[in-house]
Amino acid sequence: MSLFRIRETGTTFMTEVLAGITTFVTMSYIIFVNPNILSSTGMDFNALVVVTCLASALGTFLMAILADYPIALAPGMGLNAFFAFGVVLNMKINGAPVTWQMALAAVFIEGAIFAVLTLTSIREAIMNSIPKSLKIGISAGIGLFIAFIGLQSAGIVVNNDATLLGLGQLRNNVPMMLSMLGLFIMAVLTAWNVKGALLLGIIIVTGIAAALGLVQVPENFVSEPPSIMPLVGQLDFSLIKEPEFWIVVFTFFFVDFFDTLGTLVGVCNRSGLLDENGNLPRAKGALMADAIATMAGAAMGTSTVTSYVESSSGVAQGGRTGLTAIVTALLFVGAIFFTPVVGIVPAYATAPALIIVGIYMMMSLRDLNYDDWTELIPSIVGFFMMPLAYSIAVGIEFAIVFYVAIKLLTGKVKDISFLMVALSVLFIAKELLA
Repeated sequence: MSLFRIRETGTTFMTEVLAGITTFVTMSYIIFVNPNILSSTGMDFNALVVVTCLASALGTFLMAILADYPIALAPGMGLNAFFAFGVVLNMKINGAPVTWQMALAAVFIEGAIFAVLTLTSIREAIMNSIPKSLKIGISAGIGLFIAFIGLQSAGIVVNNDATLLGLGQLRNNVPMMLSMLGLFIMAVLTAWNVKGALLLGIIIVTGIAAALGLVQVPENFVSEPPSIMPLVGQLDFSLIKEPEFWIVVFTFFFVDFFDTLGTLVGVCNRSGLLDENGNLPRAKGALMADAIATMAGAAMGTSTVTSYVESSSGVAQGGRTGLTAIVTALLFVGAIFFTPVVGIVPAYATAPALIIVGIYMMMSLRDLNYDDWTELIPSIVGFFMMPLAYSIAVGIEFAIVFYVAIKLLTGKVKDISFLMVALSVLFIAKELLA
């Protein structure tokens, strides 16, 4: 276990195992959501279930070995929707529709670009150029974003045409009641410092849902995995000379880059894994795991593989090393054979865990310097823009642009790095030309 620095980080084997299980259960929805989204393009659903598990397991395993971080990877939400609905179903190049095979080629090239930038330390330099105050705001913003997603999944916060958002209807809404019960259970167990509090809450709510007949208990808990051959090696690079194709590549690249950056910084900041300067140790290994997983995922037949904010659920349970990720990776492999069991965990059972994790991550706001407005305002802008824009990447954009602008206008030029200025110009140009 010396590989994972168990003693050095002050954790235990059992804590890491529980953390890995919690992370898996919290993000296991991707096993079915990703195939549902991507199969709309004509890709084989059953093969996608297996590929999603394999790509997630590989990326998470690489994160454990190359970076020793308790962070799991899987095909990214948002990125898979852009793949299916933004590219394959609605985009044409030279008058012809883009096939899913062509979109996979774009994902593969994006991953290759990531790998090159990581080897040249450019990605690491960008990550470490972000000031500590913004990293705190990003971490807390991801927390607010996660909590918001959890409130939505629980049905507590719903759409309201008059006010955009509103409170869900509690009366006769058993799933919402169970979600609130789960939140209460997790909160009390967490307050009592019970190990595995989030996992216990998820299991209890799922058990009650099964007893009430809200979820269907499968007749068979083990199933033979379907073949992945309809998807493996289906990349089509025939559009590589077309300018529009590279717009697709850049979009995948941009969103993946800053989603990954935000997730790594946010999760590692809250778990105390950043160094005294607010930088991410072993960043190159973490970023390389992301790049390799994206290329391998595209070759197997899925959209961009990226770091998952749900990893914070495992961190909240005490996960601090790559052993947490190893456990999560093994469970993804096992899920290939136990998809009926994984599939019975409803969204309203995992939603309370996301809310608790969000609260946990928002605690980092106490580390901000509230006496320096040039540090405080950009951090808070990034904090609330993530959930309001429903995008980690957009939150980072606003935080960086505000930071550079306020520092320039208050004469604190020395606080700004060249990379921060370059990123600000890039973000402004992107929004103006979009």
